[in-house]
Amino acid sequence: MTSSGASTANAVSPDSGEHWSAEGAWQVADGIHRIPLPLPLDGLKAVNVYVLETDDGLVLIDGGWAIEAARSVLERSLRQIGAGFADIRRFLVTHVHRDHYTMAAVIGGDHGAPVSLGADEKPALDLLLGPEGAAQEAILRGLVTAGAGSLVEGWRRAPGDAPDPAMWRYPDTWLDGDHSIAVGARTLDAVHTPGHTPGHFVFADTSEQVLFAGDHVLPTITPSIGFTAPAPIDPLGDFMASLTKVRTLPDLRLLPAHGPVAPSSHARVDELLAHHEHRLTLSLAALAHGPATGFDVAHELGWTRHERSFGELDLFNQGLAAQETKAHLELLVARGLATREDTPVGVVFAPVP
Repeated sequence: MTSSGASTANAVSPDSGEHWSAEGAWQVADGIHRIPLPLPLDGLKAVNVYVLETDDGLVLIDGGWAIEAARSVLERSLRQIGAGFADIRRFLVTHVHRDHYTMAAVIGGDHGAPVSLGADEKPALDLLLGPEGAAQEAILRGLVTAGAGSLVEGWRRAPGDAPDPAMWRYPDTWLDGDHSIAVGARTLDAVHTPGHTPGHFVFADTSEQVLFAGDHVLPTITPSIGFTAPAPIDPLGDFMASLTKVRTLPDLRLLPAHGPVAPSSHARVDELLAHHEHRLTLSLAALAHGPATGFDVAHELGWTRHERSFGELDLFNQGLAAQETKAHLELLVARGLATREDTPVGVVFAPVP
């Protein structure tokens, strides 16, 4: 994820009065608790899972990453509100990434709690549940199309987890299109928000005035765009259109997947849209130097809130940067400001004369 605001390092959440990743079941509204679960990552330290209490049990929005440390924290935190895994009646998962989906898949399977996920995440699950290595090869093809073929062997050799079949399965139900979901006495508006992933959903509780935003609207960082397999045609265009859709909802308290609770969904959407418009301007200016791939243009841009050079990024983040820059260039093509050509070294972009 690229930065467009304050770091999460010192982010205190108003519901806890502590750093947002501090363990606990933090009450954010009547009958709603935020439970941060640890992640085995250098950058993002936790993911927020939200627990909605009903007369019949619990509904969880997102599930966390299926690692033992996170499962233990979830069990302890549910105990704080007098509940356990057997009380979970349903998971509503914002998107397919493993830090959101895999714990829901495992616990839901173990305890008979149905899991719901956006229908447009099925192609990603087809890869993950398909032949061994299919998902990784699709990601590596994305690097090549971004012009980052020189990173492929490094990515291939990098230590990492192979997809664990026990973590992944198809959901019990697919979420398709904007619709309402009854959660006890509540009604959530499920809103399809493609961009970060094709099947991403957010859930709005307008009566309680909160937005369960997943990775779509984050308070201190911007979600990665373009790092998806299979690769969508115009992920940034999808993301900005989805942000605009969320901006038409009432201004809601932001309950993000990563970072502290924030007061205004509208304010953060406006910041994210402005951030990407600025990146589009910089990307178009870089094309004035000649035809270029996303990888080429990424070298000319600053990265993170510290405006680090491309060369200062590690191998993984260089790949993310190349693909995100390609997403900006694809949107310039969609706006009629650039052209694209598929070549053996990746998609090459040029400004419209």
